Amino acid sequence: MSIAVNAGSIRLSKTQPAIALSPRPLLQVRSTHDDKKKILFVTSELTDLIKTGGLADVSAALPRALGALHDVRVLIPGYAQVMRSGHSIRVVGSLSAQADLPACRIGRMDMPDGLIIYVLICPELYEREGSPYGDGHGNDWPDNPIRFARLGLAAAEIAAGTACIRWAPDLVHAHDWPAGLTPAYMHWRGLHTPSVFTIHNLAYQGNIDMSLRRSLGLPHEASGPERMEFYGKLSLLKAGIAYANHVTTVSATYAEEITTEEFGCGMEGFLRMKARQGLLSGLLNGIDESWEPESDPHLVRGFSARNWDGKVANATYVREAFGLELDGSPLFAVVSRLVHQKGVDLTLGVAETIVRNGGQLAILGQGEPHIEDEVRELARRYPGRIAAHIGFNESDARRLFAGSDFLLMPSRYEPCGLSQMYAQRYASLPIARRTGGLADSIEDGVTGFLFDETSVASYRATVLRALEVHRRPQLHCAMRCRAMAAGFFWRHAIAPYDRLYQRLLGERHEVSHSIP
Repeated sequence: MSIAVNAGSIRLSKTQPAIALSPRPLLQVRSTHDDKKKILFVTSELTDLIKTGGLADVSAALPRALGALHDVRVLIPGYAQVMRSGHSIRVVGSLSAQADLPACRIGRMDMPDGLIIYVLICPELYEREGSPYGDGHGNDWPDNPIRFARLGLAAAEIAAGTACIRWAPDLVHAHDWPAGLTPAYMHWRGLHTPSVFTIHNLAYQGNIDMSLRRSLGLPHEASGPERMEFYGKLSLLKAGIAYANHVTTVSATYAEEITTEEFGCGMEGFLRMKARQGLLSGLLNGIDESWEPESDPHLVRGFSARNWDGKVANATYVREAFGLELDGSPLFAVVSRLVHQKGVDLTLGVAETIVRNGGQLAILGQGEPHIEDEVRELARRYPGRIAAHIGFNESDARRLFAGSDFLLMPSRYEPCGLSQMYAQRYASLPIARRTGGLADSIEDGVTGFLFDETSVASYRATVLRALEVHRRPQLHCAMRCRAMAAGFFWRHAIAPYDRLYQRLLGERHEVSHSIP
């Protein structure tokens, strides 16, 4: 049976950890997968320890999901937040200084679920208050080139087996510009260990002055146009793209978009070349198993597609917590960084339409100060109908997903996006622009709503479509059920990664046997 809806249709302890020398790492329980390999993830964020965005979620969830198939471990800088996380860290390796990159130690942190994390311990680079990238006031750390070159070089040294940690990977997977030099350093050391580089957001490129080449220990070839050179600078992101054996990004649509002038951020020609060579793939992200509406401890009350009472309870909590009127009107939510990319200005443009049609809007997020001010002013204009909390906490975010009817995501671009997956799992239908991972994970009129143009008019028409669905309870319920069943879990998303790893490892094996 098919029911049309305009363009879409639906078919029925904060203690200081001990740091001590360890003669031998403890063994981690691993799978019995017949062909398990040793995989090193290199990242600047991991949700368990420090998070600024979706990279942290992927860095925490994907290694755990792949742990069913391989021995996957993670390398992360020893930020102050990591060192104070309360998890024991044992020093298991050391690295000497090179160029202007200081000596450091490698600690091992064993998470309760068995994930092994290697911590790059270098207090002068990492143990400072602020975010991984800046001082918390919008200023990047001036020594970021040194900080993240040290991360990439450490990964290469682990891959080379020279870090003294008694474990060397068969494959290295580096993530985003902070880890971009990892494949490059591996190449310059003549390693045959294959590498994968994932672009999470092409707009963040780690561009640095050409004069830093010697400080980072980069050879002259690094400054070539087919290597790291980018409009007279050196790009850490481009290093990962240039030197990795394969480049991935976080959705199939985004992989196509970044080869165009509109989304390529100046690298579209270079990326088109990689795509023609078969070296660029789009692999959709997933979400972890904690997104379970029946048992999520963050929720006021759990719920399922068989019993919506818990969803109503979470909606009541949201209205009370945000100061909205306690009624049964359609509840729209924004859970987002408040930045230009996310199209918050477009949501401000449709807010009056939502209110005039009996809806409410709750906004949770933080970001650019002027956008935060505009959001506050919007809430002042519509008391009881629109409310905003500037900031973020996990419990309120999950309760917003669980309590809302619709999630607004009018992103100008969205490499993958996870919020739309969280929302669908919690029966909140996303209203999103047809771009990147939003296009790949939302079925228009079935599990959510999509619009094409970056305009208030296109967005408003889709909001009105969603409100019409809300007026038809049977259809609304059917769409909710389909959204909840979409199941974008990492356990479903790891197969393409495994196939890619196995192919690259097979190619390395063939090359090694062909060398006379």
